[in-house]
Amino acid sequence: MAKKVILTGDRPTGKLHLGHYIGSLTNRLKLQDEAEEYVMIADAQALTDNADNPEKVRQNVLELMLDYLAIGLDPEKTVFFVQSALPELPELTVYFLNLVTLARLQRNPTVKNEMKQKGYGANVPAGFLTYPISQAADILAFKADLVPVGEDQLPMIEQANEIADTFNRFYGPVFKRAKALVSSTGRLPGIDGKAKMSKSLGNAIYLSDAEKTIKEQVMKMYTDPRHIHVEDKGKVEGNVVFTYLDAFDPDKSAVGALKRQYRKGGLGDVEIKKRLIEVLESLISPIRQKREKLAKDPERVMSILEKGTKKAGETTRKTLAEAKKAMKIDYFR
Repeated sequence: MAKKVILTGDRPTGKLHLGHYIGSLTNRLKLQDEAEEYVMIADAQALTDNADNPEKVRQNVLELMLDYLAIGLDPEKTVFFVQSALPELPELTVYFLNLVTLARLQRNPTVKNEMKQKGYGANVPAGFLTYPISQAADILAFKADLVPVGEDQLPMIEQANEIADTFNRFYGPVFKRAKALVSSTGRLPGIDGKAKMSKSLGNAIYLSDAEKTIKEQVMKMYTDPRHIHVEDKGKVEGNVVFTYLDAFDPDKSAVGALKRQYRKGGLGDVEIKKRLIEVLESLISPIRQKREKLAKDPERVMSILEKGTKKAGETTRKTLAEAKKAMKIDYFR
């Protein structure tokens, strides 16, 4: 049986952090041994709200590749590619634009939420409003069976499948429906406990952070504001330190014992934070060391991306040819 096709990726707007690691990267490590995995660096999508700062997007392409390779994604098993280097993707996007109404785009809850977060109203860039169609082109061009996403991205998969259904109904069976692969782990909160991790909020711990930075970020973590003295009874629920220990500490029985002691009183925040620092440093240290070594030869890293992009292009060219034939616009074969 042919391996299932996985399509996943990230926007190059910053380095990857622990939220990415627990939410998607660990899944990718597993899937690269089980499926035909494509990992896209979505630079064109990043430009939909960074059009005035292309240098930010360009610089972070290398940063993403360093993170991918440092965590153990293997170019012999995973195909890395950069979105803007595959012209078939924007061409498919243009054809798909004819299959989606403006009203349907405006109803997409993911887009509505992101527009609200970014303060867009009627002045929303057209590229941002239509990026679900571009995302559908990415998914359908590779005929992905599975697309790993967070729950907030489920409307994107739904919209891609609607486009596939409409295309197949108009022109014939070219595309297949994709299934969302939702991570079993919940979203990791930022160190402030109030929002998801992000560079702009300064509430993230990155896979490339130095030990000193990890210590500083952990010591700032939100715990139980009523747990003032060591002897006070503490609340575990909503305590970010325990959320992170649950996610990253391999010794679950020890974490359970710490929770019981914290609830009874007699366990200080500094002590649990020190444990978390040790746990995170043991996780991040080998990633950081490998990343630093890779960063000394950026040309080699980019050559891996170039090779993967060429391989990905073989797939997208084939799919586009099938689509144009079905649409009867394959004039010069």
